[in-house]
Amino acid sequence: MWPLFIGALVVISITHWVYRWMNPIRNGKLPPGSMGFPLLGESLQFFRPNTSSDIPPFVKQRMKRYGPIFKTNLVGRPVVVSTDSDLNYFIFQQEGQLFQSWYPDTFTEIFGRQNVGSLHGFMYKYLKNMVLNLFGPESLKRMLPEVEQAANGKLQQWANRDTIELKEATARMIFDLTAKKLISYDQENSSENLRENFVAFIQGLISFPLNIPGTAYHKCLEGRKRAMRMLKNLLQERRENPKKQQSDFFDYVLEELQKEGTILTEAIALDLMFVLLFASFETTSLALTLAVKFLTDYPLVLKKLTEEHEMILKNQEDADSGITWKEYKSMTFTFQVINETVRLANIVPGIFRKALRDIQFKGYTIPAGWAVMVCPPAVHLNPAKYEDPLSFNPWRWEGVELNGATKHFMAFGGGMRTPGLQFPDGFHVQMKVKDQGENGSA
Repeated sequence: MWPLFIGALVVISITHWVYRWMNPIRNGKLPPGSMGFPLLGESLQFFRPNTSSDIPPFVKQRMKRYGPIFKTNLVGRPVVVSTDSDLNYFIFQQEGQLFQSWYPDTFTEIFGRQNVGSLHGFMYKYLKNMVLNLFGPESLKRMLPEVEQAANGKLQQWANRDTIELKEATARMIFDLTAKKLISYDQENSSENLRENFVAFIQGLISFPLNIPGTAYHKCLEGRKRAMRMLKNLLQERRENPKKQQSDFFDYVLEELQKEGTILTEAIALDLMFVLLFASFETTSLALTLAVKFLTDYPLVLKKLTEEHEMILKNQEDADSGITWKEYKSMTFTFQVINETVRLANIVPGIFRKALRDIQFKGYTIPAGWAVMVCPPAVHLNPAKYEDPLSFNPWRWEGVELNGATKHFMAFGGGMRTPGLQFPDGFHVQMKVKDQGENGSA
C-alpha cells in the first residue's frame, strides 16, 4: 500500500512540475510559444547550425507559428524572443531602467564573468571611456594611415598568390593590426601564437554547453584559458619592463591599475582585452568576406564603387599620399555598400537583456527576471521594410542618414557593449586573384 501511495505521489509531483514548466504562472498574459522539454527547453533546436543567410530557422519557424514576440526556454532559462522593431527599440531605450544587459551563464563562462557586456552602471561607463580613449573618433583619424598601409601591404602579398582563403586572410590581417595596437603584439617576434588560441576558442563558441573533454564547448574554454594565460604573461612582462611613453592599451591599463583608489582590477582589464581582440577580428573579417562576395556577384555595384574611389584618387594633389579623413568621409556610395553588407551579414544575430520588473507591452507581460533576446536578422530581413530583403542593393540606402542604431537597422546590435552570442558559420571563400575583367569580377 505505502509503495503504491509513494509512487502515485511521485507521479503527481512530476506531472505538476512539468505542467508548471510548460505553463509558468504569472500575472498577465505571457507571449505565445513553447517552453520545450524540462531543463533542456528548446536548446537543441536553438544551437542547431544555420548555414543560410536568411533569418535563423529557429526564429523564423516560431515567428510564423506565434508571431513577432514569443516565449521559449534556453539552457533552463525562460526567454522572450523579440523580432518586433517597436519592442526592440523600447528595450534599448529603457536599458538601465527596465532592462539590463544579460547573457546566459555559458556565455559569461566563455567571455569571462568580468567582461564588458556583463557589467552595468558606473563600471560599464568607466570601461567604455577606456575603450573610447583608444578607439574614439580622434584616435580613429590617427589610425587611418596605419590601417591603409596594412591593407595595401596585404593586398600586394595576396596578388602574388593563385588563391587565398579570404575569411582566414582578412581575420589574420585584422588580428595582427588590432593586437599590435592593443598590446604591441608581434607574431613574428613572439614564441607563442596568440591567434591560434582564439581560433580554437571560436571553433567551439556556438556549441551545446557540455564541458567534458572532446566536446567543442570544452575546446572553446581551453582556447580561452590559453589565450588569457598569454595575455596575463604579456601584462606581467610589461609591468617588469614599462615603456617610457604610453603607446598602447596595455600602457593605459597599467597606468589605471597603479592609480590610488582605482576600481579597475587585473581580471576586468584582461577580460576586456580578450573581448576587444575577439570582437575586432572575427566580426570584421566576416563582414569583409561577405562584402567581397557581394561585389563579385553584383558587378554593377563594384563598377559604381570603383568609380567613386577612382574619382578621389584623381582629385588628389599628391598621387602617393594616403587617404585623408575628409576623403574617407566623402565616400557616400562606399558607406551605402557597408550598410547593406552589415544588414545582410547580421553580425550580431542575438542580443540579450533581462527584465528588471514585470513589463507590459502590446498586451503581453514580460515577467521580472526573464531574459529577452532581440533578433536583428528578423528586423534587417523584414520584407515589409526592405523590398526583396535577401537581395544586395546598396542603392536602398541612398539619401538615408544614419547615426547609430535605429528601429529598422541595428548595425552592431544595440550599442558598443554587445558582442554577438551566436555567429553564423564562417563563410568559407576561396577567391581566385586576377586582374579585374570587364564585368568587374575578382
